[in-house]
Amino acid sequence: MRENPVTQTAPAVDVPEKQSGSARWWALGVIALAQLMVVLDATIVTIALPFAQRDLHISDSNTQWMLTAYTLIFGGLLLLGGRLADYMGRRTIFMVGLVGFAAASALAGLAQNGPQLFAGRGLQGAFAALLAPAALSLLSVTFTEAKERARAFAVFAGISAGGAAIGLIAGGALTEYASWRWTLLVNTPIAILALIGAVGVIAKDVPLPRTGGYDVPGAITVTLGLIGIVFGFSRAAEHGWTDITTILPLGAGVVLLAAFVAIERWVANPLLPLRIPGEINRGGALLAALLIPIAMFAMFLFLSFYFQNVLGYSPLKAGIAFLPFPVGIAISAGVTSALLPKLGPRPLMVAGAALGVLGLLWLAQLGFGDSYAVSVLPAQLLIALGMGPLFVGMQAVALHQVEEADSGVASALLNAAQQVGGAVGTALLTTISVQAAKDYVAAHPGIDDLVARASIHSYDVAFYVGAGFFAAAIPVIALMIRDKPENLIEGAEDEVKIPVGV
Repeated sequence: MRENPVTQTAPAVDVPEKQSGSARWWALGVIALAQLMVVLDATIVTIALPFAQRDLHISDSNTQWMLTAYTLIFGGLLLLGGRLADYMGRRTIFMVGLVGFAAASALAGLAQNGPQLFAGRGLQGAFAALLAPAALSLLSVTFTEAKERARAFAVFAGISAGGAAIGLIAGGALTEYASWRWTLLVNTPIAILALIGAVGVIAKDVPLPRTGGYDVPGAITVTLGLIGIVFGFSRAAEHGWTDITTILPLGAGVVLLAAFVAIERWVANPLLPLRIPGEINRGGALLAALLIPIAMFAMFLFLSFYFQNVLGYSPLKAGIAFLPFPVGIAISAGVTSALLPKLGPRPLMVAGAALGVLGLLWLAQLGFGDSYAVSVLPAQLLIALGMGPLFVGMQAVALHQVEEADSGVASALLNAAQQVGGAVGTALLTTISVQAAKDYVAAHPGIDDLVARASIHSYDVAFYVGAGFFAAAIPVIALMIRDKPENLIEGAEDEVKIPVGV
């Protein structure tokens, strides 16, 4: 997301009161509404997954595209969206994002088959990549006084943190009392309402002077490369790792990502200046931001199926069953913010990753007939308590000592890393899970409740693999994040933003 401070306030020729009085706070309401829509859209469909899969006849290996099509395109285009907002006007890109998001949500909600649904979700991600950085940048040009800006960013951060919980509850309620389609269709009237508000209360801003091109080749190669890898994973679930339809997209994805790095090295205005991840502390934080969501996003996917298909929870009850997770993150993030200036990020982040390992290992012991209170709740709390230190530490390190000209790109890169890690990880763990279920069925023919037992076994295998990614983050953090506590006091004082999808 773009966070460049803008010193020149935007003129308000068309609406004279835009830069003073209560109009600014009405503008904050509109911006916050759009941000809430983007944040909760990463989780609101979680509870709807089993119903959409059944209605549209989507295979187990392809179900993950309902999540990854959104997060993958969102993460891949975030950097480009930030640049477009800077050079074409934040208000303009914000409104384009709202219109596109409304249309894409309608397309996804009215889908008649899997490909239509995935296409709609991908378009949602593309327009969210315009909305999210434009919304954050608009706060900078709307609130220029220090105290007001702090209050505005606090509201914005609260929306980001609470959006995941709201999405889970809203998704459960809409699925249970209306239809799974309304978890998508509900965005259309919200986006239209926000668009009307944007026209009325958000002032036109002055775009930054354009200093070069947009690095469209970079955006295309990184997005297509990631899609190729995720598609290869999904093919592996159905045809195996040695099938040509698996090898080709995986190989193409790797080649395209290599081409992206080459483009960023030589292009005049790179989408991703390589000097940002090149500093060892920031590189460690960004690598951790790739690894951690692999386990976290997949946990949401598999627990959603476990709650509804195995435990028989209603959609609303399944949404409520997830609530300890965002609540635990909010609590642990607050504690971490107080400890960060004293202890520094490294010990806190190592402890957080260790708690994540323990939590997923606990989840991996799920068995047939286990209860939520014994098998799921303690694991959720362990993981949530670990996520707070990880998210706060990653943000403090990834954005610390970044030059002002690169602050927006660095912030967008952190969010993009989390989205991409979650998308690729969900695809990988889904592939592993599907194969584990097939192997279990082949090895245990004729036993009672075979389908349910095979499903639980596949979830356990995925949780074990997820624990491995948490464990892999520990040496990355320990070896690469070296900043002393006193060097991060400034970063610890910044507002804490819980990333999309949490």
